[in-house]
Amino acid sequence: MTVTIVGAQLGDEGKGCIVDVYGEAADVVVRYQGGDNAGHTVVHEGEEYKLSLVPSGAVRGKVGLLANGCVVNPETLFNELDALRERGLEPDVRVAERAHVIFPYHRTLDGIEEEAKSETDSEIGTTGRGIGPTYEDKAARRGIRVGDLLAPETLREKLERVVPQKRALVEEVYGLSIGELESPAAFDVDTLFETYREFGRRLETAGMVVDAGGYVTDALAAGQNVMFEGAQGTVIDIDHGNYPYVTSSNPTAGGATVGTGVAPGVVGTGEVIGIVKAYLSRVGSGPMPTELGGVAGDTPGYDEQGAGDEQAEELATYIREEGGEYGTVTGRPRRVGWLDVPMLRHAARISGFTGLAVNHLDVLAGLDEVRVAHSYSLDGEEVKTLPATTEAWARCDPNLRTFDGWPAFDADTVAAEGYDRLPEQARDYLTYLSNQLDTPIYCVGVGPDREQTVVREDVW
Repeated sequence: MTVTIVGAQLGDEGKGCIVDVYGEAADVVVRYQGGDNAGHTVVHEGEEYKLSLVPSGAVRGKVGLLANGCVVNPETLFNELDALRERGLEPDVRVAERAHVIFPYHRTLDGIEEEAKSETDSEIGTTGRGIGPTYEDKAARRGIRVGDLLAPETLREKLERVVPQKRALVEEVYGLSIGELESPAAFDVDTLFETYREFGRRLETAGMVVDAGGYVTDALAAGQNVMFEGAQGTVIDIDHGNYPYVTSSNPTAGGATVGTGVAPGVVGTGEVIGIVKAYLSRVGSGPMPTELGGVAGDTPGYDEQGAGDEQAEELATYIREEGGEYGTVTGRPRRVGWLDVPMLRHAARISGFTGLAVNHLDVLAGLDEVRVAHSYSLDGEEVKTLPATTEAWARCDPNLRTFDGWPAFDADTVAAEGYDRLPEQARDYLTYLSNQLDTPIYCVGVGPDREQTVVREDVW
């Protein structure tokens, strides 16, 4: 059977933790979109593993697959694999032939383009990992795929066609000199060919390259359990998010079928778990109606002197510190706010959640009260789901509901004794969420470690 893990918010919901929690019974864990801009943190027995490309199931010794919907930086991949081996793990990771490859020129152009956008305050807040430019090349049919790294003549031919275009973009559009760039070798065909041909040899020697759709289909036919792991979150989906403040792929459940090569019914007849953080966080620019305080450079209209409500600023700082709200990949402070239920209704409709996993419930423990946006006010009307345009969303004011806060609790005790051991006020909060989304709560994260999760439903 299959289980699909989908971020229900703006990313950083704790998807890696839930993959790890439910990963024991999985045989194969498949990343179906994104690249090394996806930060997953898995904690096991006090050991913290920060992954940006390798599927989270590697910590449990499962087969990991980077499917055709991913964009793959081979250098990152091998660095992470080597680091895991140095820590005593033996990761088994396969890569789709059809997955597109991130090259150094993609990363350089990502930085140049974001810098150019910052001059007009239109930057997206990318990680600078070359994700967007790689997907651009994929859509423009000039991308280079993993399978090409195994075919030297094809690789050189494609580099000789693409690299001059990239050089022209730097020099003629952005007015920069290749020689003055930090990494001019990123635009040298010979250097790129030798480096990436060697990556191809290493992939081939290790037997890592597969036809993703066929591999997953064969695994299911053999009775294996397959988990599809999404990166980022619903509201930064390229089609269903708050465009243009989005990623370049589809983190929603539909992306699991397109990004792996299995039929929609394969995903649709399995479990689809929506991962929800008990509050809201965001990295980068864009609207956030429930935001508390702000982050200079990211929150619209907020700068270092941009003092908002002092109490809200203090609360935002408290939640950020308690929740460790700093980007896994970039280290950037995340913007934080109250839970946004219209956002979650939007996510549930798109992906068809069969269950919810609610993380970071412990972070809110000890507050006198906890609030949620039950709906929005938009142009004088009540709106209960996310507007289609970012401009409309930016005009939304949250209609907040207040819940009694819950006392601090011991995470290990609650995880060991079960859901009913949670404080009553916390259970009321979760019941409200479940009712609003018409979806049962499958598990609740009450601490960072794998064992600090209250599991109510065995998804397998």
